[in-house]
Amino acid sequence: MDWKELLGFIGGALTTMGFVPQVWRLFRLRSAHEISLPFTIFFLVGIAFWLSYGISLGLLSVIIWNAITFGLGFAMLYAKLRYGK
Repeated sequence: MDWKELLGFIGGALTTMGFVPQVWRLFRLRSAHEISLPFTIFFLVGIAFWLSYGISLGLLSVIIWNAITFGLGFAMLYAKLRYGK
């Protein structure tokens, strides 16, 4: 693995793990009033594009971390729809 790919793995890990506490908090408190629905939708669509980009170029770090982030974003959307009222 070259240093550029290592940078991608480290950067992806740090930014993806930044969402874990937020998603954990949404489910723990069962409250998503503070999360914007448009943000969550735009976020998910953007991540889907990044994932598609990574797949099209075969960039493993982009594929892995965006797939995980997409799952976290989907959990955030679920929490917003369930607890955001």
